[in-house]
Amino acid sequence: MDIVDNSTRQEILRTGEIQVTGRLVDASNATLFALAISGEDQVACIYKPIAGERPLWDFPDGTLAAREYASYLISEVGGFHVVPFTVMRDGPFGVGMIQEWIDLDESIDLMEFFALDHPRLRVMALFDAVINNTDRKIGHLLPRNSEDVLGCDHGVTFHVEDKLRTVLWQWSDLPLTQEEIEMLKSLKAKIDGELFLDLKELLTQDEIESLRMRIERLLATGTFPTPSNEWPPVPWPAF
Repeated sequence: MDIVDNSTRQEILRTGEIQVTGRLVDASNATLFALAISGEDQVACIYKPIAGERPLWDFPDGTLAAREYASYLISEVGGFHVVPFTVMRDGPFGVGMIQEWIDLDESIDLMEFFALDHPRLRVMALFDAVINNTDRKIGHLLPRNSEDVLGCDHGVTFHVEDKLRTVLWQWSDLPLTQEEIEMLKSLKAKIDGELFLDLKELLTQDEIESLRMRIERLLATGTFPTPSNEWPPVPWPAF
């Protein structure tokens, strides 16, 4: 049954039985399509078990699901609201990330859309700078309609080294708005306060400190970051 109420959908994703129905074969890690089921109600979701994560040379093993959840927390607490509802919980193949499935507006051509000066893409570009997203591909954009855009695949984030790789460079070196500055100030205060207890269960102390430093740098420069000359600024493949 299609669930309209947002809080009900989220509760089913938190506590419902996870039934795997398929796999996204293009994903490098185990990325499973599933249903969270409670009675006659069900919610489509993506399930990424920690057991299905492939080792990476520059990220500790078994940490990608936690980084996905930490990205969701930063998105929500920071007021970005660019990540679908996400939880960490047990499933058929062990603990992993559960994220609500997003139906896309198929009329939107992502190859044209990603390069637009779109307000929601701008929010996502700032969010990526905060979380140090190393893999913002075109295919990770989830437009539900022409106004509402979310993003997925935030496992390779929060590295202590600057590794921002993204297709969203439209605002490079442009000044932050006053609203964006206030968002960053508020987020930093929350990281230093109540959000710290959640983050320390998901990230290392050094990663949290690097997160703080990135926010402070954005506030100090007052501009969006520019592409680096020291590493590829765009992920490959870009889609």
